[in-house]
Amino acid sequence: MAAVCTKAGKAIVSRQFVEMTRTRIEGLLAAFPKLMNTGKQHTFVETESVRYVYQPMEKLYMVLITTKNSNILEDLETLRLFSRVIPEYCRALEENEISEHCFDLIFAFDEIVALGYRENVNLAQIRTFTEMDSHEEKVFRAVRETQEREAKAEMRRKAKELQQARRDAERHGKKAPGFGGFGSSAVSGGVTAMITETIIETEKPKVAPAPARPSGPSKALKLGAKGKEVDNFVDKLKSEGENIMTSVGKRSAEAAKVLTSPINMESVHMKIEEKISLTCGRDGGLQNMELHGMIMLHISDEKFARIRLHVENEDKRGVQLQTHPNVDKKLFTTESQIGLKNPEKSFPINSDVGVLKWRLQTTEESFIPLTINCWPSESGNSCDVNIEYELQEESLELNDVIITIPLPSGVGAPVIGEIDGEYRHDSRRNLLEWCLPVIDAKNKSGSLEFSIAGQPNDFFPVQVSFISKKNYCNIQVTKVTQVDGNSPVRFSTETTFLVDKYEIL
Repeated sequence: MAAVCTKAGKAIVSRQFVEMTRTRIEGLLAAFPKLMNTGKQHTFVETESVRYVYQPMEKLYMVLITTKNSNILEDLETLRLFSRVIPEYCRALEENEISEHCFDLIFAFDEIVALGYRENVNLAQIRTFTEMDSHEEKVFRAVRETQEREAKAEMRRKAKELQQARRDAERHGKKAPGFGGFGSSAVSGGVTAMITETIIETEKPKVAPAPARPSGPSKALKLGAKGKEVDNFVDKLKSEGENIMTSVGKRSAEAAKVLTSPINMESVHMKIEEKISLTCGRDGGLQNMELHGMIMLHISDEKFARIRLHVENEDKRGVQLQTHPNVDKKLFTTESQIGLKNPEKSFPINSDVGVLKWRLQTTEESFIPLTINCWPSESGNSCDVNIEYELQEESLELNDVIITIPLPSGVGAPVIGEIDGEYRHDSRRNLLEWCLPVIDAKNKSGSLEFSIAGQPNDFFPVQVSFISKKNYCNIQVTKVTQVDGNSPVRFSTETTFLVDKYEIL
């Protein structure tokens, strides 16, 4: 039996490799502290029936309980392996840390001893076995990702065919096919995003009163009838001059109305999203910084479909703006308003529509929102690492910041010196995660110091992730008005600033 217990004999983690009752285990561990003689240097103690082989670990003990016939030299070697496993999963040798990672320890213990006999394994093999890395799983994931990419490519191809069919229909003066209009909500997520990028123009369909039913006999439509019969019926009505809205579009509109809106989401809702991709050198210098932003418009009420967005651009960094082709570019340039070229047309309902996007690419170091400085210095067989951050863009508030530093494998946990915030040691992936809940103007700088065996190159690349509710380029929608009457419209805004890639190489 292997156990980690307190100096009072309280079991924290226990794993028995032969059948034993819980009462028996607790009794053996409770008797263990009373049997030790403080004046002796021995690391084992015996009773009439069992032998305790133990190793002190700060305030805890790693204990093996074996029969008296067991080979004590092999038991001591096994004990040392057990003791080396624990720091791989626990940051500190404390009771609460051991309890938190108890199942990880039990799985590792099972790799060392099976059915009462020690397995011929080392620490690296135990780590590999517990990670359960599967080549078949990687192949399966790769195949699935390939299938997803092919499905997305097929969706884009189909969407282009639909757009081309609609253009051809308009060119010949016919009504567009009933496959949906300007961002139909019946289309799946991938196709919706693609159609949003192209913004297909369609007029709002006008439903004419139902024609009088003919007095003569007619062939009724049956459930399960072929779509060809329905198309012939609709074509016949069109030839009589009726303007018909297809049932597919109608069901799409009804389905969109059923979807519940998020909390505090007005009938006119804007999503302002920015993503940053940044690469810096470890010795300083910005190699590349690229930022992409977009304003997505979502209208859930038909009476607010004909509106204009008043945009305020306070960016001074030279960001490149681009409106959608269906947006009046002259109106945006002269008055900073976003509206359709044809003011009689409407924005789509219940669909996310991209109306404005921007891009910033630079190598100017002063534009870096959050600078990271990592200084590893060798000290004998170990490395002292000092890492610090500084918020250069003080108007931002970064939340859930995680600075990830790679660590050399097989050297145990790092020894943390000073730290602002908290940290997590992922022994399986050999990573140290420096976690900071908020970085803003009041908390614009901080540092972390730790020591661990390794070389300076082992601690790169450093990666950063965060999320912010304030955008970097300071482009905002300040007002929304209706085209007719210029009356103000209530609207809501959701702003997100995300990291696509943020590395210090």
